[in-house]
Amino acid sequence: MDFQSIINFIRFLYPDKEFISLHEPIFTGNERKYVMDCLDTTFVSSVGKYVDHFEERVCNYTGTGDAIATVNGTAALHMALMLAGVSRNDLVITQPLTFIATCNAISYCGAEPVFIDIDRVTLGLSVDALNAWLEANVEIVEKDGLDSGFTYQQKAQLTQLPKLAQSEFICLHKDTKRRISACIPMHTFGHPCEIDKIVEICKKYHIPVVEDAAESIGSLYKNKHTGTFGLMGILSFNGNKTITTGGGGMILTDDEYIARLAKHLTTQAKIQHPWKFEHDQIGYNYRLPNINAALGCAQLEKIEEFVKFKRDIADKYRQYFSEMGIRFVTEPQFARSNYWLNAILFDSEVERDEFLKLSNDNGVMSRPGWTLMHKLPMFNNAYNSDLSIAESVESRLVNLPSGVVL
Repeated sequence: MDFQSIINFIRFLYPDKEFISLHEPIFTGNERKYVMDCLDTTFVSSVGKYVDHFEERVCNYTGTGDAIATVNGTAALHMALMLAGVSRNDLVITQPLTFIATCNAISYCGAEPVFIDIDRVTLGLSVDALNAWLEANVEIVEKDGLDSGFTYQQKAQLTQLPKLAQSEFICLHKDTKRRISACIPMHTFGHPCEIDKIVEICKKYHIPVVEDAAESIGSLYKNKHTGTFGLMGILSFNGNKTITTGGGGMILTDDEYIARLAKHLTTQAKIQHPWKFEHDQIGYNYRLPNINAALGCAQLEKIEEFVKFKRDIADKYRQYFSEMGIRFVTEPQFARSNYWLNAILFDSEVERDEFLKLSNDNGVMSRPGWTLMHKLPMFNNAYNSDLSIAESVESRLVNLPSGVVL
């Protein structure tokens, strides 16, 4: 295969760049103006008008009821899992092809992941694999029917969340009697998974869904923004995302009670008072600083322009690789993807590795997909379904430069 022609084509897409990175931020709007306003007012930490503005604008853009800004996407996911009732010794369903933050957030709660295979088209959680694993491995029990030796903290946590507490049933792993307390589907590389079907299945089994939409701001599934289908969703605004706050995240939810509690807990659970420092729960220093939110407000003003450019680049990749006979990962049916990271699949691991070496040696950054989570030493004893699709994809996938150049 002529790998050099691929490198030449990428250089054609990103002219006048000696080194082509995978994804880098671009600042062409009001970023400097808003950040300088923060400096002039001295409100650079978690108190300031831009935090509120950023949350409001994310609500308007995504169509969610509430948005709570956090220091990063991992903190957003950790808090969302806590608010969903995930506690120590629980099991949380997710996919093996994901960034480590997904599983780290599960671990912060003292829970453990269960890995379900991915879909061949979306590269997100497989609906069929999820349904099959649940049918074979779980049971639904009445909450009041739990034996007296049940040691989980779930009852105490559930009483804090009225909507969840209304459920009379709990989903348990048959063999271990451990609670399946959440499901985290991830919209891989910005491509929406079949999230409506996943939510429907999980509802049947009384499992809250927390969407990891860290990579998919600007992506729609059936004309609805990702991160707004489950009980909660999260976004990331890391420096390599479609829009950035430098470092930042967001919790999305339509549940007003959860939103209020999220804002309270991410602000050290401080009771509002003109001068007293009083706190009513164990809280977290997870609120986004005002100076980062200012950057986000400016970036959000440009998001549709960014997404359009990224979709144009993806279309050029698609046409080019279709002529070469290489699979380019495209948006699923009924979806609009932001194409955060473009991806191709070679025929073999050998081809993949040859291309990775040649492209990076020639100043064109490319990378393989993440090492599958169940192969990492922290999670290699986790429960899982057959993961043959994820393993095949991991061995052949390459991410290509996907940044915005205007």
